[in-house]
Amino acid sequence: MSTTATELAWFKSSYSGSSGDSRVEVALSIHDTGQVETVHVRDSKVRQGPQLTLAPGTWSRFLCYVTRA
Repeated sequence: MSTTATELAWFKSSYSGSSGDSRVEVALSIHDTGQVETVHVRDSKVRQGPQLTLAPGTWSRFLCYVTRA
């Protein structure tokens, strides 16, 4: 299953700063089985710019790391 950036439902990450100047948006690609297939991350100020596409486990490990810092 392939999903383009325009088809994704982007939302502001709860891990973004509250000042509004450094926000990231996150979108999930859901497989037909209901499982998260990929996690997409982009800068909310540069929506047409580059984005990261991560496996769900990689995103989870990243969140665990940054919440411990």
